[in-house]
Amino acid sequence: MKMSSTAEPRLLILETSGRTGEVALARGPVIVQHRLLDETRLHARDLAPAVAAMLTDQGWKPSDIQGLLINRGPGSYTGLRVGIMSAKAFAYATNCALIAVDGFEAIARQAPAEILEIAVIADAQQDRVYHQRFKRSGPNPEMVAASLLRIDPFSDCLQTIDIGSWVTGPGLRTFRARLPTQVRVPEAASWDPHPATLLDIGLRKYLSGKQDDLWKLEPLYLSPSSAEEKCRLAQPRSVSSSEPRA
Repeated sequence: MKMSSTAEPRLLILETSGRTGEVALARGPVIVQHRLLDETRLHARDLAPAVAAMLTDQGWKPSDIQGLLINRGPGSYTGLRVGIMSAKAFAYATNCALIAVDGFEAIARQAPAEILEIAVIADAQQDRVYHQRFKRSGPNPEMVAASLLRIDPFSDCLQTIDIGSWVTGPGLRTFRARLPTQVRVPEAASWDPHPATLLDIGLRKYLSGKQDDLWKLEPLYLSPSSAEEKCRLAQPRSVSSSEPRA
């Protein structure tokens, strides 16, 4: 696996967890190319051409990429699967380092500096929500996880949100109107993970020598998709030996 100790590695960033995907190229901590993926098209159709166009514009070859940073979720089931599979294929073909970043960590870090604690939420479908709390501690700290990532009915999640507390994340587009009016939210531009934030987290991992196993990396979601659940329920149930047979 090609990794370099240089502070300015050439990196590819993939963000496919939401309705609109983003791809970017970075040289060290600086993003040098960026593309938005058309939200009216599937990520699978748009992702490879966007990456190819960026590489051409930058004058880089795929083999020049030293590390690939991918948001592993939570988020859209389809988007995450497309992103992870594309990242694995690219990393395998180019032998670059594969580095996964937790999307909720990135979103929490985008909160204004004066916010000391914040909950991140995302729509998990069927009136359920992904949620996780983050907080700062110590002088000039970054947000760190203060709870485990959970998926719960929105009504249960609501019980964990204190009056006057801060909430962020893409789930606000679905659930904001159902939050107490005293709950505070940051600017909508910070609700989704930005490539620059994924870069900040992923570059540190890269420079410290951390990377993910491309054979084992999976999207971060805690339950099957609606399509997978329907498929499971449609399968004929096996008859137990203790049950009477017709």
